[in-house]
Amino acid sequence: MNAQTATARAEPTKPSHVGDHLREWRQRRHLSQLDLAVDAEISARHLSFVETGRAAPSRDMVLKLAERLEVPLRERNVLLVAAGYAPAFPQRSLDDPALKSARQAIDLVLKAHEPNPALAYDRHWNLVSANRMVMPLLEGVPQRLLGQPFNILRLAFHPEALAPRTVNLAEWSSHLLERLHRQCEATADPELLKLYYELKAYPMPARSGPLPADNVAIPFKMRLDGEVLSFISTTMIFGTPVDITLSELALETFFPADDFTAARMRKMAADLE
Repeated sequence: MNAQTATARAEPTKPSHVGDHLREWRQRRHLSQLDLAVDAEISARHLSFVETGRAAPSRDMVLKLAERLEVPLRERNVLLVAAGYAPAFPQRSLDDPALKSARQAIDLVLKAHEPNPALAYDRHWNLVSANRMVMPLLEGVPQRLLGQPFNILRLAFHPEALAPRTVNLAEWSSHLLERLHRQCEATADPELLKLYYELKAYPMPARSGPLPADNVAIPFKMRLDGEVLSFISTTMIFGTPVDITLSELALETFFPADDFTAARMRKMAADLE
């Protein structure tokens, strides 16, 4: 697929009014008008009128429908504006004094996870912050690939970055693409769609087959200085955020998948002291 085709698929025609937006999100969630109406405790007839523009929803109804449809906070503001209301959810920089406690919580989690690597990234997988154990794992990666914006997924797939160091590249790259695809479906973010098609264009080996039945998670196995380090990752998000920036922030923490990796990370941390 060429770049123009990917861009076209990533940038659909914008809905013209709130009814169009709501219908798109309902169809994206694979819900009928009746399903959504019952869940939102309104009549299917009224929902139909809202979607076709024959009825104007109240501000509370827009927010209620958006919540039932699990619309991201950023897009809930879009719905409100399309319906003629002011945005409800602020978007602040993490440096904003109002988010000081959130920033402190992020720093605390990243620091507490040492001697293992952990990082925080935004909705487009651009690095926001990382603990001191991340950069040693990227030693040897060309500096031009580590500049801002530092995209984590692009680094994982790039042939001059982590791709050639990843021992189980077929499984790991498929896992990351599946995660990104789910995120694209959930958010309909055009920038994520562009990233998805960009990464999918990289030549990656095919999976040899299904994972063994005793695997509880897909590990990330990387080669460093002739040794193989194996990690299992977990993702954390802020619970019930009301700020767009926090709602789109994720923290990825990596845990050693074997004793050798655990010992190697402890030694690496000691060398940094």
